[in-house]
Amino acid sequence: MNTTYQNQQKQTALITGASSGIGYELACIFAKDGYNLVLVDKQKEKLTQIAEEFPPKFGISVKILAKDLSKPTSREEIFSELQQCYIKVDVLVNNAGFGTYGLFHQTDINAELDMIQVNAACITHLTKLFVKDMVKQGYGRILNVASTAAFQPGPMMAVYFATKAYVLSFSEAIANELEGTGVTVTVLCPGPTATGFQQAAAMEKAKIASSGRMMDTRTVAEIGYRGLMAKKTVVIPGIRNKILAQSIRYSPRKLVAKIVRDMHEAKHK
Repeated sequence: MNTTYQNQQKQTALITGASSGIGYELACIFAKDGYNLVLVDKQKEKLTQIAEEFPPKFGISVKILAKDLSKPTSREEIFSELQQCYIKVDVLVNNAGFGTYGLFHQTDINAELDMIQVNAACITHLTKLFVKDMVKQGYGRILNVASTAAFQPGPMMAVYFATKAYVLSFSEAIANELEGTGVTVTVLCPGPTATGFQQAAAMEKAKIASSGRMMDTRTVAEIGYRGLMAKKTVVIPGIRNKILAQSIRYSPRKLVAKIVRDMHEAKHK
């Protein structure tokens, strides 16, 4: 599944979870800046719409790959298909991710195992596959999307918060390892964002989902993009989110968990 893929002189950005939310907004920003795109998502119809709209609008080429990233084979399939098309990835954006909501002993383990695959294993695997060529060519950018959830434990969303902590730690570590290679790693840690994530995680009744403090996806994407281009390692959109992430370092862990639990509890009528 592919639109015409020309303009090979342009750089190419691969974006996962590109059909909606932050991923879609990042695709718009990269396209506006003249990048060819490889867009990955399991929503084939939405990808097809983007692939029809973007080339005439931005003068770029788009390749779409409808993949379920919870399947371990999907990552090798993506890499192999791009190699067969002689498409070199200059920027890797690991944006795909989802959450589940509820007490751990009551939630669906299969959904949580799929979440670990998408939120952590997929990021690790795709980065491993593409970073080797980036290092070899002496240039590349990697943007991993984590969350402010990465900075604390998350009762009612225990596995989701744990996966985002992994993304943050992993990204900071390889950013250090890649210094001097020409390859940079940036991890974007947004706070609550109006992406549809809350509905997908079935947490609309949680206090945090109705707090009115969510950032919009375009703003988060623009901040993440600027941070990536500025070669920053950790990017936290919003002053409030920055303060929250820093203050947690000086708070008792048990207290932090209690506060997060309260934010995730259903609001009282």
